[in-house]
Amino acid sequence: MLAPVRTEAPSDTPVSFNEVKAHCRVDDNSSDAVLTVLLNAAVDHLDGWSGILGRCIVTQTWRQDFAAFACLRLPLGPVASVSEVKYFDADGVQQTLSTDVYQLLTDARGPYLDLKPGQSWPGTYSRPDAVSVTFVAGMAAAAVPGAIKAAILLLVSHWNENREAVAEGAMFEVPLGVSALIAPHRRVNV
Repeated sequence: MLAPVRTEAPSDTPVSFNEVKAHCRVDDNSSDAVLTVLLNAAVDHLDGWSGILGRCIVTQTWRQDFAAFACLRLPLGPVASVSEVKYFDADGVQQTLSTDVYQLLTDARGPYLDLKPGQSWPGTYSRPDAVSVTFVAGMAAAAVPGAIKAAILLLVSHWNENREAVAEGAMFEVPLGVSALIAPHRRVNV
């Protein structure tokens, strides 16, 4: 399985810029550029393939490539829908798999595509990206759990107040409540 590729970024953030300014107690516009960068950094820190949550926060589109058909385990969730499944047939011609063949399921390890009863996978050409699943993962910004929103706000305000990695006069990182807030929402592989 190759690394997933985000094909469409979220069009919204889990918290609004006005919420960030209110949380940071900023009344003027002099810090807008910095706060925007910090908001995006906080979301990136938590969200998607490289984020520490191991899941998508706000709705976005991803593509996952596989070497062949089998149980197609999707690396990110929650999966709202599967847009398409494409594959290279035995002759090397790209085809679109009918939705009548597969179903989206979720178990303790997360979302995956598997065969519907009575169906079988088609043969594929031998290549590392023989099968491509495009899927939509995440949720609407309004549905993001409050703990994740609070974690983002904490990160932004902390980074805004502490522009260095360590506290002044100390050689240790400043602790945050972020880990406790996101712990129940982290995707853990079984």
